[in-house]
Amino acid sequence: MKAAVYYETGSPDVLRYEDVPDPEPGDDQILIKVEAISIEGGDTLNRLQGDLAYVPHIVGYQSAGTVIDCGSGVRDFAAGDHVVAVGLDGSHAEMRVVPENFAWRVPEGLNIQAAACVPIPFGTAHDCLFEFGRLQPGEAALIHAGAGGVGIAAIQMAKRAGALVLSTASTDEKLERLKDLGLDEGINYLTHDFAAETRRLTGGRGADVIVDSVGGRTLQKSLEALAYRGRCITVGDAGRSEAEPLDISGLRPNNQSLGGYFLGAELFLGSRAYALVGQLLEETARGDLRVVIDRVFPLSEAAAAHAYIESRRAFGRVLLVP
Repeated sequence: MKAAVYYETGSPDVLRYEDVPDPEPGDDQILIKVEAISIEGGDTLNRLQGDLAYVPHIVGYQSAGTVIDCGSGVRDFAAGDHVVAVGLDGSHAEMRVVPENFAWRVPEGLNIQAAACVPIPFGTAHDCLFEFGRLQPGEAALIHAGAGGVGIAAIQMAKRAGALVLSTASTDEKLERLKDLGLDEGINYLTHDFAAETRRLTGGRGADVIVDSVGGRTLQKSLEALAYRGRCITVGDAGRSEAEPLDISGLRPNNQSLGGYFLGAELFLGSRAYALVGQLLEETARGDLRVVIDRVFPLSEAAAAHAYIESRRAFGRVLLVP
């Protein structure tokens, strides 16, 4: 099969389009003919500086396609099923294998490209807001990187939950487009201090829940933007800046909290998150939640697709198609 691989980490130009051996499913695994690959933020970070579990390495968390073979222990899937699946790596290829409990059937009415965009960003957004952020109607939610996958999902979910929805982005144009998805107030982080703007837009209170997918120094500023009893959930390092020591001295006197989130751990350790992703796929199929796809590249142009994402021009998901 063909795959986008690399032999060392680095900039997008380390990616090569090459022949690699076809994968074979283990007892509890399904083999998928990949039809759509959603490039996740973690994919670009892993390509930049992640561990190489094997060489040549095939990066990628999330993809969708058709089951073409199953291991002897698989009970819930059969050849011909349309599925979306996640894994630690392997999405940037014409075929991949995943354990059956990391795959979901694509609901009727949901096209394969949209399905490829749902599990990680939508599951992450929902858990950050509600399971860990405990967002309530009437509260204010600040969502960083609103034009990204988690951001677009979180804006929709926070709005339908009855929250005041704030979000950051790098351009006024992106912020304007986000209003159609439920954004109430946008903050251009290049031209404004988002912590000060958050307080201004909330009458001095700050945000009750903050979903911070940027990390680095942004995370410190997020703590400054929290309301009394506010909850900040850190979920990524999209800013690609080095982690910095955090001053958490303000949390205790304001009864605030800082939590971390990783969807993979929830999927590994229990069935709750698996059921949640299935529910979110159904809601997307019904049109209750929207997927936004910016551009689709052929798998052979994976390097160009990664470079496009890192240019910060994308609004929504960037896909690869084998």
